[in-house]
Amino acid sequence: MLDKPFINPPYELASIEARTAELNFTMGSELRTGALLQSLAASKPGGRLLELGTGTGIATSWLLSGMDATSILTSVDTDPRVQAVAREFLGHDPRLTLVIEDGATFLRRQLALSPAVKFDLIFADAMPGKYESLDEALALVAPGGFYVIDDMLPQPNWPEGHAEKVPTLLYRLSANPQFNMAPLVWSSGVALLVRRPPAT
Repeated sequence: MLDKPFINPPYELASIEARTAELNFTMGSELRTGALLQSLAASKPGGRLLELGTGTGIATSWLLSGMDATSILTSVDTDPRVQAVAREFLGHDPRLTLVIEDGATFLRRQLALSPAVKFDLIFADAMPGKYESLDEALALVAPGGFYVIDDMLPQPNWPEGHAEKVPTLLYRLSANPQFNMAPLVWSSGVALLVRRPPAT
C-alpha cells in the first residue's frame, strides 16, 4: 500500500505515542492523517497555523515537522493532562504556542481582534471548530488557506448519536461557496477545504 513505507514520521512521534498509550488516550490522529498535515504545512512557508484539539501532540508533531523555520503554530486544548505530553516533547520548539482554553472561546477572541487573525491552515480536531463554532473557524481561514478535519469515516470511539452529525457537517461544508472541498477516503476519513480567493 502507498502509506507506511513512504511516510517520514516526526522524530518525537514514537515517544509521544508511547506516552499516549500510557494515558489510554485514544483520540490521536492516524499516521496517514499526519503525513497529509505534514505536507500541507510544508506548502505554507512563513505560515500561521492553528490546531484545535492538541490532545497529546501527535498531530502537532506532524504539523511542526512540515513547517519551515518562519512558520508558527498555535495549538489549543481544554485538557492540561493530555496537552502536558505535547508540552514535554514539543514545548521546546519556539514555533509552537500551546494554549489551554475552550476552542470556541479562542476562536471568538481571534475574530474580535482588529484586524482578525487569519490562519493559513486550521486543523480542527475537536468539537469546537468542527461541530461547534464552525462558522467562526471558517471565517479565520486566510484566502488560499486550508481547513482540515478528520474522523469522517465511522470510528469505534464515536459516542452514541454522533454518526448522524457527520453527513450534516459534510453537506454544510460542501455547500459553502467560499471554499472548495475534497472529501478524501484516506486514513480516518478527511475533508480538505481551501478558501477561494476573493472575487475580483
